[in-house]
Amino acid sequence: MKNRKENSPMEIYIHIPFCIRKCDYCDFLSGPSGPEEQADYVQALLREIQAVEEGEGRSVSSIFIGGGTPSVLDERLLGDILREIRNRFKMEEDAEITIEVNPGTANIGKLQAYREMGINRLSIGLQSPEDRELKILGRIHNYGQFLETYQEARTVGFDNINIDLMSAIPDQTYEGWVKNLRTVAELEPEHISAYSLIVEEGTPFAARKLNLPDEDTEYNMYEATAQILKEYGFEQYEISNYARKGRECRHNVGYWTRQDYLGFGLGASSLYGKERFANTADMKKYLKNSKNPEKIREKEPSLTREDEMAEFMFLGLRMTKGISKADFQRCFGCTIESVYGEVLEKYESMELLLEKDGRIFLSREGIHVSNSIMAEFLL
Repeated sequence: MKNRKENSPMEIYIHIPFCIRKCDYCDFLSGPSGPEEQADYVQALLREIQAVEEGEGRSVSSIFIGGGTPSVLDERLLGDILREIRNRFKMEEDAEITIEVNPGTANIGKLQAYREMGINRLSIGLQSPEDRELKILGRIHNYGQFLETYQEARTVGFDNINIDLMSAIPDQTYEGWVKNLRTVAELEPEHISAYSLIVEEGTPFAARKLNLPDEDTEYNMYEATAQILKEYGFEQYEISNYARKGRECRHNVGYWTRQDYLGFGLGASSLYGKERFANTADMKKYLKNSKNPEKIREKEPSLTREDEMAEFMFLGLRMTKGISKADFQRCFGCTIESVYGEVLEKYESMELLLEKDGRIFLSREGIHVSNSIMAEFLL
């Protein structure tokens, strides 16, 4: 693959591993904490940002502050993190800066502070506008608190807001999901992320007998999502993401198109050139060694040309516009057919992959079996 251009923009992810209480379905690297623990963590995070060698002279096109629940942090600590990022890296003027917010953890003062420190996009973790479903999920908020957070965000000037919604919740019906979609779409956010619940091992949900929607209902829920959100002006641009025109999450599109990114904080992953690495998930180790990035990183072997080709395919196919055959040839110096001809032929004959105007993308039916299709691109 051609060498990464030193002047191409990169992205930054910042992990805040704290929340008020872990939700019953959550297997993310996060948990409750006190102010002292949070302050110690941010100091370690600042030391890591100061010490990292990658990114010298590169411009930054997006920052995503995720968790956990980043909005549990004192806003002054967030300000310190963003200040250090700006000191260390060259921010593009129109960079997209997103923070994940949970209702009940952000008041109007905090939201105003976010605006003042340059954050220009919010991702609000609603999951459901039904209080009964929120209780089942173990969320700490109700719908009224979400509405308050959403309205306060508009009041202080946020004009780019994502709302997270979850389908296939225990006891949820198809009609209930459709009602949830319409309720949220009518609020007119710029972006909606609509995910299906996955019961992960080791979570409280995994230990319970849950009344989950059957496969056919889940299929119909997914199809209804695209159809209903289209009525409200949302286009599906990725397997689980819907946006108004020009409001796609630039940070996530960067992941799917293999833009370089650096992850800071506990357990954060990075892709830089041909290297993929992740920070330790051990808090003690992170706090002690964050000023020596090599001591906290768990490196994977350098990506081979075959690895990069596979990633190009299975990440790019997550997007509804799929991948460009010309881009593949430009990146790897050979045609896509010479590498993946058999796989493409197989799935195109089944009408699970489609080809149009030099692009290859999943059909509606293909999206439903995307995991098994993607697996076939691993060489």
